[in-house]
Amino acid sequence: AAMADTPVILHLFQGFGIELEYMIVDADSLAVLPVTDEVLRAIAGEYVMDVECGDLAWSNELALHVIELKTNGPAAQLARLPQLFQRDIQRINALLSPLGGRLMPTAMHPWMDPATETRLWPHEDSPIYQAFDRVFGCHGHGWSNLQSVHINLPFGGDREFARLHAAVRLVLPVLPALAASSPIVEWRPTGLLDTRLEVYRNNARRIPSVSGQVIPEPVYSRHDYETGILQRIYRDLAPHDPKGVLLYEWVNARGAIARFDRNTIEIRVLDIQECPRADLAYAALIIETVRAHVEEHWATLIRQQRREVEPLYQIFSQCVAEAEQAVIRDRRYLDLFGFPERGAARAGELWQHLIETLFAGNDTDSTPWRDSWNTYLNHGSLARRILRAVGDNPEPEQVRATYAALCDSLQKGEAFIG
Repeated sequence: AAMADTPVILHLFQGFGIELEYMIVDADSLAVLPVTDEVLRAIAGEYVMDVECGDLAWSNELALHVIELKTNGPAAQLARLPQLFQRDIQRINALLSPLGGRLMPTAMHPWMDPATETRLWPHEDSPIYQAFDRVFGCHGHGWSNLQSVHINLPFGGDREFARLHAAVRLVLPVLPALAASSPIVEWRPTGLLDTRLEVYRNNARRIPSVSGQVIPEPVYSRHDYETGILQRIYRDLAPHDPKGVLLYEWVNARGAIARFDRNTIEIRVLDIQECPRADLAYAALIIETVRAHVEEHWATLIRQQRREVEPLYQIFSQCVAEAEQAVIRDRRYLDLFGFPERGAARAGELWQHLIETLFAGNDTDSTPWRDSWNTYLNHGSLARRILRAVGDNPEPEQVRATYAALCDSLQKGEAFIG
C-alpha cells in the first residue's frame, strides 16, 4: 500500500507515512471475519481497494479480514496522528457493528487456522494476490495472519538514502524488543514473543532472496540497491512468475525496504500494538533514534555503514525470541548507541537508555508519548503483558478473555497492562 503520490521530494525527516493494520473479527466469538470489502463499500458505495477519509485513508490487504489505516500522504508531524487513527478505529467499529464484527489489535490472531479460514482479496488487483498465492502459498500464518505497522521515512537522492539506510539497518535488530505483540498462535504460547517475525522471515522460503536475512545488506546507493538486491529477487522470481506480475520493488520482503518509486525507506518489522497511541509513541522513539544516527550522534557514518548483516541478524533473532529481555552481548553494537560501558545489556535497557538520552529532561516533544513508554518500561512489551494475562498454561477461555480485553483497549484507545 503506497503513500499518496506527491510530486514534492521530501528530504530527511520532513514527513512521515504511518500504516496500521488490524484484523476484523466476529464481535462475539472473536473468530476472523472476512468483510474488509464490505467496510470499504460502506464508505465508497462500491467494492474499492481504498477510500480517502480526510487526513487518513483506509485500504485492503491480501487477506479479506485485514484492514489498513494510513496517513493520506506524508504527515508533517506525528503528534496529532493518534487522535486521527483512534477516531477512524471507532468509525470502523461502528460500521462493523451491524455486520457483527469488531477490530482486534496485535500482530497475530491467537487461534486462526489459515489453511481453512484464509480468504484472499477477491476484487480489483486480485491477480497480484493470486500470483503471490501461486508462488508462495498464502494460506499460511506468514501471509494471512500478520498485522504490522509500517513507518515510511523520506530521502532526497543518494546521499540522503545512504545515511538513512545505514541508520535504519542499525535500529532494525532491536525493534522487535520494543514492539513484539504476537506470543500466542493456535491457542498456545509459541515460546517466541514475536512469532509474526518468525513466520514473516520464513514465508518466502521457496525464494530466499525475497526476504534475505530480514536485515538489509549494506548497500548505500540506488544503483547498488537495484543491482545487488532487487535484480537478484526479480531473477529468482522469474521462473515462478513468468508474466512478471510481481516484479515490483514492494515484493522485496526485507525488514526495511527502499521504495525508490516514492523516495522512502519503509520499516516493516513492527508488530501492531493495542492502540494507536502506543504505535505512534514507538514510531516517535524509533524516528528520533534513526535521526540521531543520521546526525552521527554516536558514531560516524563510515562506522555505521560497516556493520555486516550477520551480527545484526543475531541480535534481531534474540529480540524476536525474547523481546525486551533479550541480552545483547555485542559490545560494538551497544557502542553505536552510546550505551554506557558494560559487557552486556538487555534490549529493554537499551531502549530505556535511548528514551533517557534522546528525550532528556522535560522535553515537550515527548509529552504525548511518555505514558506509552512508561507502560513499556514498567510492564514490558505487549507480548509480555499478554503472556502474563493468559497465565502459564492457558485454557481457550483465558486466551479469548484476554483478546476481548485487547479489543476493548483498541476501541477506547487505552493501554493494556494485563
